[in-house]
Order: sequence, then C-alpha cells, then structure tokens
Amino acid sequence: MTPRRMSTVIRELRGAKGLTQIQLAKRAKVTRGYLAQLEAGHKTNPSLPTPRKLAKALGLPVTELPG
Repeated sequence: MTPRRMSTVIRELRGAKGLTQIQLAKRAKVTRGYLAQLEAGHKTNPSLPTPRKLAKALGLPVTELPG
C-alpha cells in the first residue's frame, strides 16, 4: 500500500470514529507525533505491531488497516 493510501485510511477511520489524533494515539499507545507522521504520509513502513495497535484502538479487525 502506498504511503498516501495508508495515511488516508488511518485518517478516515479515525475521523469516522470521531477521535482526535491525541485520543487515538493514547488508545493505541503510540505518540501523537508518530500518528501525525503516519497520517501525513511521512512514516511509510510502520512496524507490524503498529497497525495492530491502531486497529484495536479503533475497534476494527487489523485487515481494515494497511500494514
């Protein structure tokens, strides 16, 4: 998945849940800065645990997130 696509998916899913970056970052136990970089497309290769953490924090199966 391209970095732009990854950033779009994460941002859209977060928005659909009505969460701020800070709220999602806390739930996923990642920093807000890291989440912001993912959403901006600056981080292109998150480690495998990161999509799992984000999916869990969003209440979604990990298959919904790029990995």
